[in-house]
Amino acid sequence: MEPPSKVSLPEKKWQMREADATVYMNFMKSHCCYDAIPTSCKLVIFDTKLQVKKAFFALVANGLRAAPLWDSKLQKFVGMLTITDFINILHCYYKSPMVQMYELESHKIETWRGDSFQNVYLKFPGPFLISISPNASLFEAIYSLLKYKIHRLPVIDPQSGNVLHILTHKRILKFLHIFGKRVPKPAFIRRQIQELGIGTFRNIATVQQTATLHDALSIFVERRVSALPVVDNHGKVVALYSRFDVINLAAQKTYNNLDITMQEAVRRRTCYVEGVIKCYPDETLETIIDRPSAGPGGQG
Repeated sequence: MEPPSKVSLPEKKWQMREADATVYMNFMKSHCCYDAIPTSCKLVIFDTKLQVKKAFFALVANGLRAAPLWDSKLQKFVGMLTITDFINILHCYYKSPMVQMYELESHKIETWRGDSFQNVYLKFPGPFLISISPNASLFEAIYSLLKYKIHRLPVIDPQSGNVLHILTHKRILKFLHIFGKRVPKPAFIRRQIQELGIGTFRNIATVQQTATLHDALSIFVERRVSALPVVDNHGKVVALYSRFDVINLAAQKTYNNLDITMQEAVRRRTCYVEGVIKCYPDETLETIIDRPSAGPGGQG
């Protein structure tokens, strides 16, 4: 009779690490995009003939950050209009408080696109809208978000052609936070975020509170971050100004003066933010995941 096979200790540890690493991957593969769509959500679709200015006002009125674009001539969705587009437009055409931005006042969404890619200003991800089926797995959705370096992925019904939802990193993480409790916690979430390399620890994009709002828009465009720590003369963080705060300029109709200081821009925000929600390098990933995330976003 042969003795039972034994697994060496190093090999057993390797198998445990391998299983540990696939916990969340298997979770995402076992759930489809439809599962992550909330029971009730708001969705706005813009026709490309709509004026750019009205489109941004509509985003503000509905508390949204993006909307799919429908081309009535082509009878299909051709792209997304986002806060990033608003930032790019302001950054490109702003001259001074004395010069009105007629481009923002007069153009329709379709005229921003132009007849060739050389004239495109509202940058679409390509000649087609990157989307996903509600039956596709969340793993496929995450792969698309990473592959195409996008933040929003429309979920489109393949039969009706209707947009059902706009899937984001935040929505996927929220779904994982709610339903991921049913799966065993991988060991790595008990490690420190600095050790895991999660977050930005070097060359952090910041803006001085004495800098102008246009300076901040330049940093948003150049560094492609989702929020900027506003710092004082001593380098201390006094506030956080996010991309979503920029869209409020449309609501307040104050986008014609971007020469105000960041201190004033923070003061004018419509939503009140008490302090800055923060974390520390030596905190574990588990601690941060469980922390309420009602505050503004961080570095992209």
